[in-house]
Amino acid sequence: MAALKISFAMLFALVCAGLTPARAQSSVAEGQKLAFDRGKGNCLTCHAIKGGDLPGTIGPELVDLKSKYPNRDDLVAIVFDETRRNPLTVMPPFGRNRILTEKEINAVVDFLQTL
Repeated sequence: MAALKISFAMLFALVCAGLTPARAQSSVAEGQKLAFDRGKGNCLTCHAIKGGDLPGTIGPELVDLKSKYPNRDDLVAIVFDETRRNPLTVMPPFGRNRILTEKEINAVVDFLQTL
């Protein structure tokens, strides 16, 4: 019964945010596509990601990110411009440099939270 209440609460939160389960899944798929795209998100150049080919080793392996960053906004901020938090990072500021749009960053974060 508790699992049913949690599932209902998650569904309610998604609907209130304007995301139906199908739309949320679509965002995750789009985020994965962007993360693996060598010409756009290009996360695999530096990070190992489950399901990705030829990962880099400059950055940390991207696993268990939802528990590492329970506040989704923290992960959005990292993808948008990690130099604000860590000025010595080699991670490109995807949002600040307009490599990714806000919508694309949100899709990438949706995907990263599934890892």
